[in-house]
Amino acid sequence: MEPQFSYQNMDKTARYEQFLKDFIPYISDEHEEISVLANTTAALRQAFGWFWIGFYLVRDEQLVLGPFQGDVACYRIRYGRGVCGTAWAQASTQVVPDVEQFPGHIACSGSSRSEIVVPLIANGTVHAVLDIDSDTLATFDDTDRHYLEILCGKICDEIYKD
Repeated sequence: MEPQFSYQNMDKTARYEQFLKDFIPYISDEHEEISVLANTTAALRQAFGWFWIGFYLVRDEQLVLGPFQGDVACYRIRYGRGVCGTAWAQASTQVVPDVEQFPGHIACSGSSRSEIVVPLIANGTVHAVLDIDSDTLATFDDTDRHYLEILCGKICDEIYKD
């Protein structure tokens, strides 16, 4: 039976800790990039219910839309453009409480109000970014940053090994 990533009556920290405990073994020993990223978006959607969750993959000097859950999205993002391109260029997580206040924000959906983008870095190279949008302002904080960076590190350990 496949795991269900549904956590009721838990605060944010407890929800993340339980999610990581349940999800990391689920991707253990799976090395197919698209499969792991697809199941990651589905599991995050089940566990947290955010508006949009997806990956953009570094391909030919741009970010290209990968597996996602949510409304249709932008196909390509240039290096340094928008929140995703900035996370890629800076190789650092971007937490944006109000996307309207982010210089150069790319509005793939008018419903997006806040965003977090976490780069997937292995061997000093950004391979992809995890992009999560909320339809509410100020959804994401340092707790989200902390646990999503752990998650992305574990994903990198599985799919971007040398």
